[in-house]
Amino acid sequence: MRSIRLTRQTWLALSAALAFVGLALLLVVLPTPYVIYSPGKAYDLATGENDQPMVRVEGLQTYPLSGKIHMTTVAVSRPDTRTSLPQAFLAYWLPRRDAMPRDAVYEPGKTRDEVRAEERMMMDTSQQDAIVAALREASVPVEELPVVSTVLVSGPANGRLQPGDQIRQVEGVPVRTLTEVADRMRTVRPGTSVRLTVSREGRVINADITTIDSVSEPGRALIGVELGLGYSFTPTVNFGISHDIGGPSAGLMFALAIYDQISPDDVLQGRSIAGTGRISPSGQVGAIGGVQEKIASAEAVGASVFLVPARNCQDLEGLQTDLEIVRVDTLHDAVRGLAALQDPARVAEVPRC
Repeated sequence: MRSIRLTRQTWLALSAALAFVGLALLLVVLPTPYVIYSPGKAYDLATGENDQPMVRVEGLQTYPLSGKIHMTTVAVSRPDTRTSLPQAFLAYWLPRRDAMPRDAVYEPGKTRDEVRAEERMMMDTSQQDAIVAALREASVPVEELPVVSTVLVSGPANGRLQPGDQIRQVEGVPVRTLTEVADRMRTVRPGTSVRLTVSREGRVINADITTIDSVSEPGRALIGVELGLGYSFTPTVNFGISHDIGGPSAGLMFALAIYDQISPDDVLQGRSIAGTGRISPSGQVGAIGGVQEKIASAEAVGASVFLVPARNCQDLEGLQTDLEIVRVDTLHDAVRGLAALQDPARVAEVPRC
């Protein structure tokens, strides 16, 4: 039998081929520090499931929604997802997708459960801010008042006050602002009891709390809470949004869905509208991420108009779309822009990117 003898050149070629295959496998297997953005699902807030609005207003006269109003989302790989280099390259080069450094999206060290909890909290906040913004746009009374935002576990208020408690009185004196609460607390000596009257889920509760002395400001009485600005209003709004969806970027569309139900003006006028943007209680619209991916999700459901925060206009450079893009700085801009689109005499007034 004849033996096969490999030359030096053959060994070099074989070694190079094996090295290439090994490197290719490493590229596929080894994770990279990137997060992939791709178009998510668009949810119709006007019809939802069983032809029932996903956002429902009670306690006020309401009007039926005549069209579709889509909340758009982005599919984002989770902090524990392994992203390969080819996947990151494809996301970077393919249209309506993107790859972002993981640390720019997720805080280092955060677990998946911690991220989901934070995103859900941001969603809850955006819903409450959307309610306030929509009610104000419709001239429905909204009362500002101090509210308990955090209760320290080691503080004397733990077990007596809860986050969300609306502070109505301090020692029997009505308070309407954070400054008034602070002024009343300055009259209380550390170590003595102070009575706070709060509203909690429609009930009035008197909480007697023994104060402690401040370490940083001796002589200042503390009860171990952090206060923020809250709101009180008559109507209730129910959101049928899945707990799998989080983040603040649906605020504008929530506010628009609420406003169109409580306003006699028909904002939708039979159209299919989509959009995105944070919302503040005053109706200011803030920038978001993944705007091109969200436009792709709006196109997929046949929307004709897309509302985009003014500060995101720079992210649309080079974008090709048949959607009518309306630039908005406020909820009022959105309402006015949608109305102008339907009036040939006012189309020139529509703000665009």
